[in-house]
Amino acid sequence: MMLGWTKFSDLMKRHGQCRARTRSGGEAGFTLVEMLVVITIIGLVMGLVGPRVLSYLSDSKLKTARIQIRSLASALDLYHLDNGRYPTAAEGLGALVQKPATATSWNGPYLSGTLVPTDPWGRPYVYKFPGQHGAYDIVSLGPDGREDETTANANVTSWQQP
Repeated sequence: MMLGWTKFSDLMKRHGQCRARTRSGGEAGFTLVEMLVVITIIGLVMGLVGPRVLSYLSDSKLKTARIQIRSLASALDLYHLDNGRYPTAAEGLGALVQKPATATSWNGPYLSGTLVPTDPWGRPYVYKFPGQHGAYDIVSLGPDGREDETTANANVTSWQQP
């Protein structure tokens, strides 16, 4: 025999199952044990998800640095086409946004904005002219801010672009 929904709900009401459970003082709420269980579950989920999110964040900063270095390289190439040379080390990347005194055919700014962008870690890009690996070298010092290429915090460079 199958009970209809109305008969089932009447049966549950009769046995007090549909009423909100109340504590001895008549106040509804959660016990300390229930709250601790929920906090523990949230902690476990964050322990599993947190490291993955942080790895995505560090990967995105590396990708951003690579994209910015490509953009700077393109702007340097445009500067070279207009002026017949790359900016000197003394002029630096600032020559892409503000005309240096020695530039004869400057048609810039070659970058949008009035400032050269910083790397994703908030430090300026290192510009070397002449470069050791090409006409010029552009380097982001990476997360640790040091010129090292062997650690997990390796630099992002213009000559090692994937």
